[in-house]
Amino acid sequence: MDVLAHVSEVTGVPADLLGGYLSVLTAASSTGRLPDRDAIESLRVLGTGAAERGVPMRSLTDACLLACELTARTADAPVLGAVRRAVAAYYEGYEQAQLRAIREEDDARREFIDDLLQGRAERLAERAEHFGLRLAEAYVVAVARDVKPIGDGDPLIRRIEQALIARFGSHNILIAARDGLLVCVAPGSLTAATGEFTHHVRGGLDAGWRVGIGRPHRGPGGVVTSFREASDAIGLGDRLGLRPQVLKAADLLVFPVLLRDREAIEDLVQTVLDPLLNARGGPQPLMETLDAVFGAQGNQTAAARTLGISTRAVTYRLERIRRLTGFSPDDPTQRFTLETAVLGARLLGWPVDRDG
Repeated sequence: MDVLAHVSEVTGVPADLLGGYLSVLTAASSTGRLPDRDAIESLRVLGTGAAERGVPMRSLTDACLLACELTARTADAPVLGAVRRAVAAYYEGYEQAQLRAIREEDDARREFIDDLLQGRAERLAERAEHFGLRLAEAYVVAVARDVKPIGDGDPLIRRIEQALIARFGSHNILIAARDGLLVCVAPGSLTAATGEFTHHVRGGLDAGWRVGIGRPHRGPGGVVTSFREASDAIGLGDRLGLRPQVLKAADLLVFPVLLRDREAIEDLVQTVLDPLLNARGGPQPLMETLDAVFGAQGNQTAAARTLGISTRAVTYRLERIRRLTGFSPDDPTQRFTLETAVLGARLLGWPVDRDG
């Protein structure tokens, strides 16, 4: 077996990556001269090829030293063998230190993210600088939920992080997993970041994914607030049966307002909508009609298409609602009261949860 094949077999480095190196060794041995510019450039090309093919630098170095050992004069072989083993030991220690540093950095990152999203403020601003965040600025948080919880080791985290860093830079955005969600923290001034995040979520998660986007807020507490808004937006989307997969907290502000006074909203729902419980066929068809009419901004023809019934049937149902409740969607003031009651009913799960 020739030297090239033997070195390749021992080290696992493809033989075509070593041919140019052996030529350099042979030339140096016969002439005593260092490799010229063309030879060095050819080795650079081979080095690039090794990196692109996933050959570890440690293996490539070992192959070079072994080839040197095998082609050296007998008197030099023991020394070169010792050099090879010494370099291998250096590499092993170096790689262990790198792996330890990576693990420590990952642990520090996870700890920082936990503290950031829970508002634990001990040295938070100082640590934030290390991860590229300047908490004096306004930040917005977007969260993505998959059909199954997303954990720290999910490769999607790294893929999305690399994609966003490639576009926006490494000192602007933080991507991590938290409470089973994929979290993106970005400067409020970087308005395209949440859209880019959503784009990659759409391509990386299953069909049941959903994204919530908080509002921009300043300071460490602002990140916590935006994170909660984003998470709550997903929860509201589930409770209300909202169709959009991307929900912005700014578009849902009316719902937290309603929920702050639960007693008042319960009274509103009971007063306005309880009469529908007496309707023939129950309240559900009438509630669906109100949802469709409000969703179509009062356009009864569009609402009829959504429901799959005739426009006359929609008109008939709205008249029944007016007679039962005393409220008409055609009257601006009454429409507001009726629509607020319908929103409250969806939040409360009326009438099922109310009686349960």
